[in-house]
Amino acid sequence: MTVSMPGPGDTREEPPPTVAEDTGSVVDSFEEFYAATFQPLLLQLYAYTADIDHAHDAVQEAFSRAWPRWNKLVHYDHPAAWIRTVAMNVTRSRWRRLRAARAHARFRHDDTTEGPSPDRVALAHALATLPEKQRRAIVLFHIADLSITEIATQEATTTGTVKSWLHRGRAALATALSDPGTEETNA
Repeated sequence: MTVSMPGPGDTREEPPPTVAEDTGSVVDSFEEFYAATFQPLLLQLYAYTADIDHAHDAVQEAFSRAWPRWNKLVHYDHPAAWIRTVAMNVTRSRWRRLRAARAHARFRHDDTTEGPSPDRVALAHALATLPEKQRRAIVLFHIADLSITEIATQEATTTGTVKSWLHRGRAALATALSDPGTEETNA
């Protein structure tokens, strides 16, 4: 951080020196205040949280919130108390978020889906052996629940053609599903 020196005509007042609570020394700038109070505040938050990383993050967050307010905070009797309060509030907010996340996780049920049955696997393999138009007609009719007329419109063909695809596709499926060569055997 750069510190600008007041020039002629600069009417800003320099804040009075502050006494760092924990060290008892006079502090003239935010940098000096930070250097004098960071470690004691970190130790206090560590004792409060029992987590050095979280304590460090909370104290850093508190100092980062203090920096833009420094011209006001420097006039407080105990600016370190303000930073400590902010750091503890950051910690409490984190704990509330973690508690809410745990509660949500406790009530959230992960739905597990069983794998496909052997019959479904066999049907999928049998469908894959059909010509594309027959397979599409069977899927649209039996799975998508479209009528023969709707399939004919979608496929830009006649209803007789759709009926033919369905008939041939069903016959091929019946053969493929009854053929013992398509079933997997455990060897």
